[in-house]
Amino acid sequence: MSLLLKDRVWTMEAPTAKRGVYPLHGFKLGLYRLPIKLEDPLEIKSVHDGLKKAFEMDAYADRIFATYRWKEQNMKDPDAKGYEEVNLSVTVEIVSGEVVDIIYQIFPIEKFGDPNWVKDYRKKADHFAKMVIDTILRNTILADKMISYLAKAEKINQYEAIQRLEELTPLAKIVLNAKPKATEATDEIVEDDGEIAIPDGAKPGPIDVAYKSKMKPSSPFDANGYTVKTWGRKGANNGILGVWGEFVSVDYDICIADGGCIEACPVGVYEWFDTPGNPASGKKPLMSKEPDCIFCLACENVCPPKAIKIFEQK
Repeated sequence: MSLLLKDRVWTMEAPTAKRGVYPLHGFKLGLYRLPIKLEDPLEIKSVHDGLKKAFEMDAYADRIFATYRWKEQNMKDPDAKGYEEVNLSVTVEIVSGEVVDIIYQIFPIEKFGDPNWVKDYRKKADHFAKMVIDTILRNTILADKMISYLAKAEKINQYEAIQRLEELTPLAKIVLNAKPKATEATDEIVEDDGEIAIPDGAKPGPIDVAYKSKMKPSSPFDANGYTVKTWGRKGANNGILGVWGEFVSVDYDICIADGGCIEACPVGVYEWFDTPGNPASGKKPLMSKEPDCIFCLACENVCPPKAIKIFEQK
């Protein structure tokens, strides 16, 4: 498909890739051409499997499909007279080959039953498609490939390349465990995937400041190039997340995700990431910029359940 589109898509230079749109039978189509490759079938599988919790995923040969669905309503009250709703969707296609093409089409609204009351449908669909693309580029092994490319092409170090990728993908969601697990393991790291008793809701605070001596180190989390250390994390379904962060430490089993820490932090240490299956909340503030912490304690002071402890780096 990408070869057929190559000479037909009107493109313009953009920082991430060449992006273009053109009308085709009432559709809107966007093409992102990335200067990287997905050659190993395991890499394709990794992208597919890593985003299952975020989108509806499908794969066929060298193609991966990510579908995002949303609902539109013509009024807020579902019991009101004349109430209507419609389920809408947009699908992003990742095509591997000599380069990686990411393609999306916006179908006419009539495809969903002609709900002519929907406002800004194309604008919303375009936004959601770009959100899916940004999420793919920030969370999967494509992020590693893009970081390596940016570092080489722009002659910058890895940290600067990570910042560039973040600038290029402003709509990205943070998706937990969207990359293959590291093959190396140590005797110190334990992650139990067996039967786990999931607590009912958030456990009471405050965070135990002596958690490092009472809890076992667990598998770290790769936050787009920065490794966040974890303690007491169990299982693969987010039932017990434990404490994350060595210096900016948050007990995610206490955290209720009110967002106060994100708003209070003056240097942007935190960003949202999804934790579906967690009994306390379906998202958490990830300390992805932990090294930038200035130890002002603003986040620690505003956290309602006292789930945060800041340790100044020695």
